[in-house]
Amino acid sequence: MTEELHIVGGGMAGSEAAWQAANRGVRVVLHEMRPGRGTFAHKTGNLGEMVCSNSFRSDDHEQNAVGLLHWEMKAAEGLVISTAYKRRLPAGGALAVDREPFAEDITAALTSHPNILISHEEVTSLPDQHQWIFATGPLTSDALGQAIAAETGTEALAFFDAIAPIVHADSIDMSKAWMQSRYDKGETEEEQRAYLNCPMDKDTYEAFIDALLAADKTEFHEGETAGYFDGCLPIEVMAERGRETLRHGPMKPVGLTNPHQPEVKAHAVVQLRRDNALGTLYNIVGFQTKMKYGAQTQVLRMIPGLENARFARLGGIHRNTFLNSPTLLDASMRLKSRPNIRFAGQITGVEGYVESAAMGLVAGRMAAAEITGAALPPVPQDSAHGALHITGGAEAKTFQPMNVNFGLFRPLEEKLRGGRRGRRDRYKAYTDRAKAAWTDWLTDTAQAAQAAE
Repeated sequence: MTEELHIVGGGMAGSEAAWQAANRGVRVVLHEMRPGRGTFAHKTGNLGEMVCSNSFRSDDHEQNAVGLLHWEMKAAEGLVISTAYKRRLPAGGALAVDREPFAEDITAALTSHPNILISHEEVTSLPDQHQWIFATGPLTSDALGQAIAAETGTEALAFFDAIAPIVHADSIDMSKAWMQSRYDKGETEEEQRAYLNCPMDKDTYEAFIDALLAADKTEFHEGETAGYFDGCLPIEVMAERGRETLRHGPMKPVGLTNPHQPEVKAHAVVQLRRDNALGTLYNIVGFQTKMKYGAQTQVLRMIPGLENARFARLGGIHRNTFLNSPTLLDASMRLKSRPNIRFAGQITGVEGYVESAAMGLVAGRMAAAEITGAALPPVPQDSAHGALHITGGAEAKTFQPMNVNFGLFRPLEEKLRGGRRGRRDRYKAYTDRAKAAWTDWLTDTAQAAQAAE
């Protein structure tokens, strides 16, 4: 075999695509412009660096669509998910990871793979030769973004994405805060105490909302307009939608009991989740923000327990670009105008670490099959990967970034009870069907690869 696969972007999608293709005997050149050229969000040159949350969200593979994606990726021997489990931190029912060792492990696995070469030169154009996967995510460089826009004949769609602050644990006042997962969720005591909680009474909450609304915010450049992805709204944008929005969102007080004042029901609760294995850093859950740095420290120190908080990282905001995939890509994730080029990850219009890695997994296997001459069967529609597969039925006119959810799945053939009461049975039926379809697909792809050898 002489054909190489070039992959641009060493985030979740690019790293997973490289791993999947290389394990199928394909020589891979992984292009990652860092550390030679950095971004405002990245801190290192490591592959698989997490720049926002450290959570892969729910790990429930029977009742949650993202947990189902975890299961499918693990069954496909995915690098990203196996490394996440290796570097797992207590987080209730979620899969949170120690971000620095996670990225170090991803980097070590890829750099030591005999079929993978890492290149740190920036790619600024869409090549005509060889097979390529572009997985540059929300921080696609200006030059490459312009090249993509020129090729597609349209400006890339865009929205704004925000980063939550991280606090030094030893600066948190534990006489006011306490450790507890909501509803004591988790099988071990460590899991049941995975979150740090800061309570607010009504007056404190109202004052916090007033300060949040009045705080100085990041101003965008002239002509730089876009919407927000609803799954990652800045807290001030949520507050602008109504004073109670935060209290029914990331600051909801349900399922928690303050051991300092067990008889007092908090009006709102701010949760923090451990950000590293040592437990020295905590990120403020759901507190993405576009407040200016000075305003952030003032407003966030209004939270009981965080009056003297020291911040390892303050929040930020960046432009996130994505393609209208149903219009521009074919069923194999190839650019219709240039079939030698595939796209994967967030730039295709999925949202989240897990979904991005899942698209990298699919793209890597598709590219490897094309190069090796294997007859890769279509990704099964009933699997979580198939439901996410961005060219498989999305509406071009209304296409926007989306996390995986059961609303994307083909309806069940059997009739089950509707409403909230029947939800557990329905979700279990979705996941059972998906696991069977995905297992069959993995078997068929393995047989196709053997036949091509």
